[in-house]
Amino acid sequence: MNIAIRFFTKSKKGNTKKLADAVSAAVGEEAIDVMVDLPEKVDRLFLINAMYAANIDKEVKEFLERNKDNIGEVVNMNTSASGASTWKAVKKETDKLGIKLSEKEFHCAASWIFINKGLPSDEDFAKAKEFAKSMI
Repeated sequence: MNIAIRFFTKSKKGNTKKLADAVSAAVGEEAIDVMVDLPEKVDRLFLINAMYAANIDKEVKEFLERNKDNIGEVVNMNTSASGASTWKAVKKETDKLGIKLSEKEFHCAASWIFINKGLPSDEDFAKAKEFAKSMI
């Protein structure tokens, strides 16, 4: 199976990047920012993102648009201070572009300012690694 990992974060805490790095370590594929397009078609794309103002960022949407013909299936993974999933927002975009989105996803709470201090935890990253391994 040909896989890729793309992530987007604008946080200075780097929780989403840490999640991307955990997935990278689990599946043996480099985690790359969404500003870098896919060089070839992939069977499965781990899309690691975060909730910003109750939505996904425009950079994630633009990445999906630019790469729609090179994505077999998206696996959504995200962090958010509210603990809410970005799956519905990603689904809205993938449906619009004709990209398959896995029903399975991973999301966890993350710290922001004074909320959820210490999250994601080492346990969250371990769960993310196991989830990623189960998807390949």
